Amino acid sequence: MINKRLLIRNLLSHHDENSFYDKKRQLNLHTKEGKAKFLKHVCALSNSNPKNNSFLVVGIEDEDNLIVGTEFYDDSKIQNLVNAFLDNPPSIQYENVPFPDLPQDRVVGLVTIRPKKGISHFKKAIYTISPATFFSRMGSNSVPDVLPKINNNQDIVESIEKISRNNLNHILDSVVSFVTLTHKDMKSDYHVFKEFFVVCWAGKPFKIRELIFYSRVDIELINEQIKLFYSAFDAVTIEYTKDEFIITEYLRLGLKDATTYYPFERLVLHFYENGSYTMKNKLLFIPPKYNPRLLRHIYQANLQLIEKLRQKTILNRSEERDLLQLPQTMMICYLNNFESAKDELIQAKNLLKEYKNEVVYNSFKEVMRILRKVKYEVNEE
Repeated sequence: MINKRLLIRNLLSHHDENSFYDKKRQLNLHTKEGKAKFLKHVCALSNSNPKNNSFLVVGIEDEDNLIVGTEFYDDSKIQNLVNAFLDNPPSIQYENVPFPDLPQDRVVGLVTIRPKKGISHFKKAIYTISPATFFSRMGSNSVPDVLPKINNNQDIVESIEKISRNNLNHILDSVVSFVTLTHKDMKSDYHVFKEFFVVCWAGKPFKIRELIFYSRVDIELINEQIKLFYSAFDAVTIEYTKDEFIITEYLRLGLKDATTYYPFERLVLHFYENGSYTMKNKLLFIPPKYNPRLLRHIYQANLQLIEKLRQKTILNRSEERDLLQLPQTMMICYLNNFESAKDELIQAKNLLKEYKNEVVYNSFKEVMRILRKVKYEVNEE
């Protein structure tokens, strides 16, 4: 089994950007421009590597290969984005890889693009990319409408993956580090599946109606050095059998003080005797419905708050409290057919990021993650 942390280190140590490997400081999938850039690189790497995996590493300074990390990104529907815009799309996997020197909420993103036959091209326009455009890699660049040259990357990539395989020492060190160093201030545990796979988790437990939830949750599949889940906000339940590890995420939603926990998404890891495993996500979320008149009042008040931020007006205490709830209440408005609420929230991103209380921007990021998943589940776009 490949240790993804070792794989990233081997890519960074021995190879500059090339026809099977690219690195980025960050991805921005909130905008059409950001989506277009991501899809361009996936298309190019796929077309240039029909016989081997190719990789996009996120959270790396381009000039000196410094590992700076990026935000945890758990959008299980990212394959749907690729499928929505590319004909003959490759199979991709986005994984969050923790590094010891990064803060707990920062990881390195690893996009693995599986080999496939035939050329991928855009089936519809996005940003400045026209339909029928395809890309390939010319050295470290992704260029349009140039047929990829036959490359000899297969042996090189297989060699990199071979030296990145796990060993018992790596696994034991990682379990001890997770329990005694990374999460020494909270309850942590681990379980071994099929005498091979090790899943570690940590969180702060609390009980509601006999059901035990965890907050500030961190869950890692130690064998591959990937984070399965991380959140400073949400509540999750954790269950496991001899074959499966099950994470169910809940959202605490509501207006003012009237909040309820809603099931949002379930992730099931199934482990097999042959040393393989599968991960399957299922969206469970049914958005709550509210009185349209009440929501219109809240929506207009939120727009006024955003305008006050834009004008740098000092907020009173009541407005500060409302601002803490603004991302969530704008999401509730959007899910109740106030279509412009999402765009207004995205346009306010920088204002929320610059606000003195970082809880506001963290809430914005959580809301955007939720809306991405709901969008792709419904529209597959």
